Amino acid sequence: MTALTARITRCVLVLGLLLAAAGCGGGPGHGRVTIMIPWSGAEFTAFYSVVESFEHDTGIQVDVQVTRALTQQLDAAVAAGAPPDLAMLPSLGAIYRYADEEREEDRELRPLHVPTGTSLEPFRGLAEVRGGVYAVPVKVDVKSLVWFDPTVTGRPSAAALRTSGAWCLGLESGPTSGWPGADWIADLLLAQGNGDAYTRWLTGRLPWNSAPLKEAWTTWRHLVGTGAGDAAVRNFADAAAGMTAEPPTCSLTHGALSAMGFKKGQRHDYTTYSPTRRLEVSADFVGMFTDDNPGAETFIAYLAGTKAQQAWVNQGEGAAFSADSRVTYDDPVQRRIAGLLRPGSGHTLCFGAADAMTPDVSAAFYRAVLDYATDATTTDPTPLLDALDEVQEKLGSSPVPSGKLCSGGRPA
Repeated sequence: MTALTARITRCVLVLGLLLAAAGCGGGPGHGRVTIMIPWSGAEFTAFYSVVESFEHDTGIQVDVQVTRALTQQLDAAVAAGAPPDLAMLPSLGAIYRYADEEREEDRELRPLHVPTGTSLEPFRGLAEVRGGVYAVPVKVDVKSLVWFDPTVTGRPSAAALRTSGAWCLGLESGPTSGWPGADWIADLLLAQGNGDAYTRWLTGRLPWNSAPLKEAWTTWRHLVGTGAGDAAVRNFADAAAGMTAEPPTCSLTHGALSAMGFKKGQRHDYTTYSPTRRLEVSADFVGMFTDDNPGAETFIAYLAGTKAQQAWVNQGEGAAFSADSRVTYDDPVQRRIAGLLRPGSGHTLCFGAADAMTPDVSAAFYRAVLDYATDATTTDPTPLLDALDEVQEKLGSSPVPSGKLCSGGRPA
């Protein structure tokens, strides 16, 4: 076992908080920083290349805690009074929950003093809470992409994008199973020409069991067709691989480039199907949970800086995109996707619905997607949507102000 492998193994949190604390605890020393992340495979490799550069440049050691159940593990660590110094936070709902207490001393997230002026919107303003910056975007994605192999299918027509059964579909993703369907349903809502339904839905002014939401759910079920039956137990990355299998088992797949798992040299291209030019985007933000370790904010500033962001993108593994407007891209497909994020692209960028919800509501959304996919007896989502309305009434709607959810192009 190499030193790197041994170190990563020490820090994997799959055995729970106690094991993580025993294996990774950074202690009070300022010469090391602990950070909790959700990535594995190529995404981890890309991130770790930046970690190694930081360690080389600063002499500060970074202990990486890896868990697919990040929300649950982080909640447990915070509740136990033993949080990591830093954590990646894909959920805006979690950021607001940790930072939106009226009294600053009651907030688990610590305010940051990191320049964010070169970050693109809507990402820059999303983690500003009560006038302070509590997290910064270090990795972003466009979710509203439809992928195809141009050597097999050519660029699909609008009719082909509405074809049932052509789609690769996998919904299994450990504790967050169901998210690929949730992203897709939200994307279909954005593609409808019905004004501000998306932001009204997320802020509790449009019920789950409303005509626009019901249309998005039933459209999704029609698209995936018979492939929905066993999708709940098919890993999302394995499903996407079906598009490039020999022979292919499906011809289209939906989602961000980082979720596709394409290998170097594989031909792939993308299109979008939204006539409204509204795109669903996401981001991983990094936030700080301790205030006695100067190295933690040093690491955040490093991660958010143009040098590290450019290196992260250039690394290739993980297909990363940056919110930093100064970062450039060598790969032509990545460069085109990055162009969608730029001001003047003509696209409205709306933050991913499930990521903008409170974590418990998004978890209920994921479970409803799994139930809808596996129930072969009906395509009517009404009972599931009624249940989600009850969940949201009890737990609350997205805490993110509606004006921050979408940016650019035209109003959502």
